[in-house]
Amino acid sequence: MSLAPPERATATATTTPAGLGTPTRTGRTRPGRRRLLTRGSVPYLLIMPAVLGFAIFKAYPIVSSLWISLTTGNGDDRHFTGLANYRRLLDDPLFWTALKNTALILVVQVPLMLGLALLVALGLNSTKVWLRPLWRLGVFVPSLTGLVAAGVMFSVILNRDAGLLNWVLSVFGIDRVNWLGSPFWARVGVVLVITWHYTGYNAVMYLAGLQGIPDELYEAAMVDGAGPIRRFVSITLPQLRPILLLTVVLSTIGTLQLFDEPYVLTGGGPDNATLTVTMYLYNNGFKYFDFGYASAIAYALALIVSVLGILQVRLMGERR
Repeated sequence: MSLAPPERATATATTTPAGLGTPTRTGRTRPGRRRLLTRGSVPYLLIMPAVLGFAIFKAYPIVSSLWISLTTGNGDDRHFTGLANYRRLLDDPLFWTALKNTALILVVQVPLMLGLALLVALGLNSTKVWLRPLWRLGVFVPSLTGLVAAGVMFSVILNRDAGLLNWVLSVFGIDRVNWLGSPFWARVGVVLVITWHYTGYNAVMYLAGLQGIPDELYEAAMVDGAGPIRRFVSITLPQLRPILLLTVVLSTIGTLQLFDEPYVLTGGGPDNATLTVTMYLYNNGFKYFDFGYASAIAYALALIVSVLGILQVRLMGERR
């Protein structure tokens, strides 16, 4: 007579849904650890360094400068004064002088530069021009030059006694021009430097837009008897409208923030003729250490830039 072996206790496997816990010996489940790396959290973790960098180096300074513009004092000894710094702007003749100088340079330089850039782009886009890649590189190289280096170079070129430009003028019997010592010619010198530096940059943008215009439009216009001027007005300009808007807005913002060229060339002189808003901001902040007033100038400039940008987009934007 054989006896059957005693039955062994068997543990039954208990299945639990994912994320609800793990089974224990008693059959109960204990809470599981929530996973940090999931398919939904990975994108947020990847952009976290950029968000932190923006918050530390962009958002915090912006908010901090806004608070400083509402205070007065030095260092930690600051006192809240409300809108006193902004009221001071309205009664500051030197601020209005700097704003007028900036506006004069803006009105003259931006149309001149963008007009030359468009002409250069049209020339570089023509099939009749030889060695077009070489010419394209040549017109773009000035934009790669540092602003300080460009200012130093033109300070030598525009020198009254030993400058290259006055030497060229003397060859044609023209008297020397005091480029950096006369209020009028100092502004002209600043316009020359900015135009030389940024014309090629804008020309390359226009050239990219010209190359994106379908040839069929020009061919159809030629079949209808449209001449070069008519094709330019009816086809080229409308097709370049988004790029024109972009360059106008960027050039306006850049000119309103003009600092390096007049600072290196003239230091704001003569007689504050080339003093710009950003240079006046710099003088108040880092020469006189009046950071509250300098912050107020910065926010006033930001308001002016925003208003002009919105107006330009409304006037030149797509009309539906």
